[in-house]
Amino acid sequence: MGITTRPVTQPATSIGWRTNRRVHYALKMTVVYLCLAAGGFFVSMPFAWMLSTSLKTLGQTFIFPPIWIPIPLQWANYVKVFEVLPFMRYFINTVYVSGLSVAGILFASSLAGFSFARLRWRGSTILFVVVLSTMMLPPQVTMIPKFILFRILEWIDTYKPLIVPSLFGTGFQIFLFRQFFSTIPREIDEAARMDGCGFVGTYARIILPLSGPAIITGFLFAFRYNWNEFLEPLIYLNTHSKFTLALGLRLFQGEFTTNWPLLMAASTIAMLPVLLTFYFGQRYFIQGVVISGVKG
Repeated sequence: MGITTRPVTQPATSIGWRTNRRVHYALKMTVVYLCLAAGGFFVSMPFAWMLSTSLKTLGQTFIFPPIWIPIPLQWANYVKVFEVLPFMRYFINTVYVSGLSVAGILFASSLAGFSFARLRWRGSTILFVVVLSTMMLPPQVTMIPKFILFRILEWIDTYKPLIVPSLFGTGFQIFLFRQFFSTIPREIDEAARMDGCGFVGTYARIILPLSGPAIITGFLFAFRYNWNEFLEPLIYLNTHSKFTLALGLRLFQGEFTTNWPLLMAASTIAMLPVLLTFYFGQRYFIQGVVISGVKG
């Protein structure tokens, strides 16, 4: 007597439910991607307009409806930027100020973050709260006292007011490093001490090599801020040969007229270093933001 088996079939309701679920998910993702594409389009419009204007003549700038692709393309505007003003000098000044400021911020903030995250000492929690409170203090509040202090020190019209404060770190950067260092297991510190490493050795040989994402994230934040800073150079620098890029861009705007193609060409050149640093460091930047919990 043979035994017959029937093929197991799924109910029609189960198949229909799964099909509806897939269709619903596909529609939801389509809407999400369409919204992201629309948002990306509107966000990129100012940059596209800047790039388009940098390749126009002054007369084409005011044509309505606007021309997005000028004919012919005025590539000579990028050459005139360096002929009208000592733009290369401003570029070198910005690299000098930003480089020293970023190096000072990363070194001091990483040291302070290591102390708050890995060392145990009395009052560390209270002092860390004080450091965080400095993030809520607008820079306009300390602008006048700082100017008076730097004038007494005879630092006006020098780069010292732009560099020296960075050597003490910033509240945001200290918070970023402290949060990242807290995610590293403390067993690594104990193993380093057993091998004869002190606090400095642990910081330099163990913690920093493991903190690539935090360092890249701090570098991108500090570099973007110092590269685009306008207010402090405007207050402390008086000599044109010492101007940074932010002040140099302002010189393209006259009292009665503005050469918009040259201004947009200069703005494009000034923006390139920031775009390139983020492009090459975005993977570490996103990883550092996720691990440290820093957003915004």
